[in-house]
Amino acid sequence: MDASSSLGFGSAAFVEALYEDFRVDPASVPAPWRREFESWGVAISGPTHGAVQQRFRALASRSAAPHTAVPAADLERLQKQNAVQQLINEYRQRGHLRARTDPLGLLEPMMVPSLGLDYHGLAQADLEQQFAAGNFPLPAAAPLRELLVALEATYCGAVGFEYAYISDSQQVDWLRQRIEAGRGRAVFSGAEQRQILQALTASEGLERYLHRRYVGQKRFSLEGGDGLIPVLDEIVRRAGAADVKELVIGMAHRGRLNVLVNILGKQPRELFDEFEGKAQVVGSGDVKYHQGFSADPITPGGPIHLTLAFNPSHLEIINPVVEGSVRARQERRGDSARRQVIPLLIHGDAAIAGQGVVMETLNLAKTQGYATGGTLHIVINNQIGFTTSNPADARSTYYCTEIVRLTQAPVFHVNGDDPEALLFVTRLALDFRLEFGSDVVIDIVCYRRQGHNEADEPAITQPRMYARIASHPTVRELYARRLESAGVLARGEAQAMAEAYQQGLDRGECVGALPMSDQRPLLAIDWAPYMNRAWTEPAVTAMPLDTLRALGEKLTNLPAGFKVHPRVAKILDDRRQMTAGSLPLDWGCAETLAYATLLTEGHSIRLSGQDSGRGTFSHRHAVLHNQDLDAPEAQQRYVPLQNLQPGQPSFLVIDSLLSEEAVLGFEYGYASADPQTLVIWEAQFGDFANGAQVVIDQFISSSEAKWQRLCGMVLLLPHGYEGQGPEHSSARLERYMQLCAEQNMQVCVPSTPAQMFHMLRRQMLRRYRRPLIVMTPKSLLRHRLSVSTLDDLATGEFQLVISDPLQPDPARVRRVLLCSGKVYFDLYAARQERGIDDIAIVRVEQLYPFPMALLTAELANYGAAAEVLWVQEEPHNQGAWYQIRHKLTDALAAGQSLRYVGRPRSAAPAVGSYALHQAQQQALVDDALAPVQAAAARRQKSA
Repeated sequence: MDASSSLGFGSAAFVEALYEDFRVDPASVPAPWRREFESWGVAISGPTHGAVQQRFRALASRSAAPHTAVPAADLERLQKQNAVQQLINEYRQRGHLRARTDPLGLLEPMMVPSLGLDYHGLAQADLEQQFAAGNFPLPAAAPLRELLVALEATYCGAVGFEYAYISDSQQVDWLRQRIEAGRGRAVFSGAEQRQILQALTASEGLERYLHRRYVGQKRFSLEGGDGLIPVLDEIVRRAGAADVKELVIGMAHRGRLNVLVNILGKQPRELFDEFEGKAQVVGSGDVKYHQGFSADPITPGGPIHLTLAFNPSHLEIINPVVEGSVRARQERRGDSARRQVIPLLIHGDAAIAGQGVVMETLNLAKTQGYATGGTLHIVINNQIGFTTSNPADARSTYYCTEIVRLTQAPVFHVNGDDPEALLFVTRLALDFRLEFGSDVVIDIVCYRRQGHNEADEPAITQPRMYARIASHPTVRELYARRLESAGVLARGEAQAMAEAYQQGLDRGECVGALPMSDQRPLLAIDWAPYMNRAWTEPAVTAMPLDTLRALGEKLTNLPAGFKVHPRVAKILDDRRQMTAGSLPLDWGCAETLAYATLLTEGHSIRLSGQDSGRGTFSHRHAVLHNQDLDAPEAQQRYVPLQNLQPGQPSFLVIDSLLSEEAVLGFEYGYASADPQTLVIWEAQFGDFANGAQVVIDQFISSSEAKWQRLCGMVLLLPHGYEGQGPEHSSARLERYMQLCAEQNMQVCVPSTPAQMFHMLRRQMLRRYRRPLIVMTPKSLLRHRLSVSTLDDLATGEFQLVISDPLQPDPARVRRVLLCSGKVYFDLYAARQERGIDDIAIVRVEQLYPFPMALLTAELANYGAAAEVLWVQEEPHNQGAWYQIRHKLTDALAAGQSLRYVGRPRSAAPAVGSYALHQAQQQALVDDALAPVQAAAARRQKSA
């Protein structure tokens, strides 16, 4: 047609809508437009969307010129057709707001003006008119009334589909086609419907049995959210059919016992023993609704390994732990496509909206070092959190799932009383994850029949909600009636099914729907060699000089044409001299050699943290960057530790996103699933780790005592008082020391590069898998005295206690200074400067487990010394003093007394003034080195 017609082509969107109709059915658009589109000379399948839009813009930009008018009737018809297309798109974008997802009917569907006819210039009189439905699956032309019925059924039924905001058009088209093809539902066979009812019977049956048998005991019932069990059953079966090998599940306590028994196949008699206090407890143990489990159900498509992660009461903190565990399992399997192991996270509505770790974990989803290929999220949306049910109190968003838009995940809000709708979105969600490797969310809108726990009375704060719940039939009752009405079940058959399940519980036998395999899964980790190991177990950590020199050469050789920054070139040149023996070793070189030797011995290494590639203090340089700006992308980075020898284990160093809690949780999850990889998390500054305190308290320090879960991860926490203020001085050593008990972890403060070398190697070479907390240096990284030799790496081991290197005459020593870390070098330098020869300085390099025998022997060597001082940089109420004072006292020789030297008590870790810092530091050094008689007189005078 004439491009300057009276329509003017002024709206590219209008023309685009017509073109979409033309692609589906050329006869559905007026002849002039049809001729125009045909003149483009492309098939109806059409060019790319971008090419079409470019054509539309070109058409719209043509100047107005003498033109042929289009008849008014045709123009009105085109405008209404365009309005219909806009209406279809509105349902796709906003139909979920009017979906009937609340089983209690307390939440009225939102009024959405853009879903009304008049909003688009359409009227009741147009309902019988025929319009093209574009790519909505209807006949080429259909009455508007029929189209509206189809749109309402698809987008405003029991499921609210939220997906139109996704920017990936391929994902949007895939979802649209799957959703619209069946009008937002699926057709289930009689056998499938019976299977759904059986899962609902199991869910309801267990809760009623426990409620009756253990009156008033906490179990955090699933009642009201019973649909979770058929959803999980379907995921397990469908994942098995898709050749998924493992599912790792993270969930809080709501419904956990139900999942353990009905999905993972935990024997009811074991659960009953826990209720009755008969279960064997190892360590401190934990409550039954925090327990994890693993099982191997045999699905029709093949066996699949299920893991339910142990979880504390901190709800969403399990999210990054599961993701880390999944990543470790994927890498163990060589699953680069990330299809064989899938994370499945089950959230509460209040928790997913309220806890910040949710956002942090979502932000890991597509990053290089933390991606797991997409997570299946399920929300048990009780519409209440403890006693808070008003959304105006619980969140600032319409949906509790709003945060998942961060990853552009589709969300399916589904009425928990409609099991078939639940299974439709379950299949859709799993298929989406497998197809696109992206997150997806099933929001089960349901209710909580009991209180927060079974001893709680919810009607106190929610009288209206709980009056409605009291008269509301259960999900199973509703579905059984439906199947009986449809003739799928005979009368009384549903009751017989329930009675049979109860009889199985009475026998205490496995009542899971799927049979369980007793065969050990392939690639499963055997933790037995790491159990019941003593911290005193020796390890040969020294390496031959020739090996160290050869590795040093490989670590400093660069690919041809690779140009490093001049400062980095100087560091690499220094390292060549260090490994040749002509320069003392610094910390960066010794640490790199530790990694290199472990890699050549067959151990993988994973190091992550903010700026870990270079190192916060520019000391590591594990990743080198090409300064040639014209270098191709493949040559812009070089990692020497990845290029030591063919077929070497993995070395991965990750500059993490600006998160502590999720990243540390992820690394804990990884380490707890792989004892054969050295997993290290490095804080940018040690005190920043308090942003991840939940992970440290609930997992790293206590997982073995609570759940018998071992973990050998390493925390590198920069620590030292150099006048950088309250937030960049202390790694809060006292907090880790307070958590130490039952040999649950190791706390070390290495003072030389060689100590760092031997300590890291010891962590992997021993089969002692406990967390290692390291107070790492800052200013010591370049301190002229804090150096080592290559021979120090080729001989010796990690020294728990380091004697005074000057070896003063024990008979002359009147005082012994005990210390850890940087303060040793301040004391050493001042002692030398003052010519003092009657004070010995001993370093305690491992603070826990405490090296009692070694320190006792060291102090006995200085039996003539009447005074032993513990010297620390930290304030009196911080640092190691109060946690080891009793150990120090026990180590004293006869006639020796113990005294503290350090900063005074303080609410903050350090002062902000550099001048005041220097004055405090000088004061503690002066106090420690004061002449013995003068110090005693001063103390007597002050007393």
